[in-house]
Amino acid sequence: MNKRTIQTINKLPDKEFINMFSDVYEHSAWVAEQSLHFRPFSSLQSLHHRMRTIVDQATIDQKLSLLRAHPNLGAKINMTKTSQQEQKNAGLTSLSPDEYDEFLSLNEEYMNTFDFPFIIAVRSKKKDEIYQAMKTRITNGLKAEFTTALAEVDKIAYFRLTEKILNDEEYLTMANQTERQMYYGKGNVFAYRTYLKPLTGVKSIPESEFNGRDNIIFGINVKVAVGGSQFLTSFTEGDNSLIVATDSMKNFIQRHLGSYKGATIEGFLQYVGEAFLDKYPQMEIIELVGNEVPFNATAAVIGNTLTESKLVFKKSRNEQAQASLKLARTANGNEVVEQSSRITDLQLIKVQGNSFTGFVRDEYTTLPEDSNRPLFVYLNIGWTYENPADSLGDDSLVYVAAEQVRDIACSVFNETETPSIQHLIYLIGCRVLERFPQLKEVKFESQNHTWDSVVDNIPNSDGKVYTEPRPPFGFQVFTVTQADVKNLQILISTEGSK
Repeated sequence: MNKRTIQTINKLPDKEFINMFSDVYEHSAWVAEQSLHFRPFSSLQSLHHRMRTIVDQATIDQKLSLLRAHPNLGAKINMTKTSQQEQKNAGLTSLSPDEYDEFLSLNEEYMNTFDFPFIIAVRSKKKDEIYQAMKTRITNGLKAEFTTALAEVDKIAYFRLTEKILNDEEYLTMANQTERQMYYGKGNVFAYRTYLKPLTGVKSIPESEFNGRDNIIFGINVKVAVGGSQFLTSFTEGDNSLIVATDSMKNFIQRHLGSYKGATIEGFLQYVGEAFLDKYPQMEIIELVGNEVPFNATAAVIGNTLTESKLVFKKSRNEQAQASLKLARTANGNEVVEQSSRITDLQLIKVQGNSFTGFVRDEYTTLPEDSNRPLFVYLNIGWTYENPADSLGDDSLVYVAAEQVRDIACSVFNETETPSIQHLIYLIGCRVLERFPQLKEVKFESQNHTWDSVVDNIPNSDGKVYTEPRPPFGFQVFTVTQADVKNLQILISTEGSK
């Protein structure tokens, strides 16, 4: 059937309306029949919301009948044309004999356990993903699985509605997030996990002794924001029926830290982001930022040796690791739109070997040139991977730890006669990319917080006295790419041959 606009649907004769939407909920035309009486609808989302409400308010027996109306996945039985196409796209209508037997056996076990068939929105999923989801969900309790199955039915209904309805141009403009910002979320979601999986097997580099994290304490502060066209009516009409409370978001994040099997901030953000999109079909996009809450081990005497305690830790006030992730629901499944890792608030001072000369001097210049000054810099350093999956830490050899980036920055600062902060961050970025060619780029946000001189000459001493600098402060932003590494190597090679 050709798509129609919501305006056209509002004008359809009753019989034609019911025929058009009778298969949105599998073999359950009663949902379309009841929703008919709530016309006119303002949008696809408004119609879906009404249908969801009808199902939510149905009796347990009606809901159970709705679940039982769905076919077993991969089964060669009569089903709606829509189900046939959905299963075909997932590869479930062309199973090999062995695959068919596996699905049949697991379907039978699931049916015997719950007394209704396994249901999952198969759009953009492949047969292996579906099979694994069935193996996982078969371990759920009856109440939890009943709720999960109904949520999957609602996802299926929404996908089917999008195949039938072409939103009118005005609504598309309103819902298009490139035209208006529309999201909500929760900040300062703190969660602490003891004895998370350790990070081991990272690549060894000359500038750093870092070889992994024991993750005895894993602290994180998460900010989450979700968006989607279905949330429009919550803003324009005060309709909260699809709103997931931000308190629920907090609980969702904290509890998922308990089931996370990985070892990194980046991996956890991807894990919980995927879980949000799988749980709530109204969420079309999710952005997550996770800040490390660092703890350092204290000293302890074990036997006669002073070593690090594995029991007592102190909260650090040093730099922090950070990661951000943006996931979007697409026709091809959940896709990573943006991903980055960072180390923030790295504060480094080098007491000599830094100069700042040769800059523009005119009637506005009061700063004296200095050929040997202390240099105090604040650094935020971010890096992105050519392959975002490398950021998760599943393959530790291609994972770049914030501690290693920190150590590279310290090493380059130590060995460089620094003519400016701009040149310093360029060299740090090139070194990071040289050590980790799997990275796409390194981005810097730096600030100059060099102290002001109070006493320049102290008898019989190389020392001086300084105080905090007067505001304002200078800053720099710069991105270093792999092309810069090649150019720097060519420059060094050329100068070395002279």
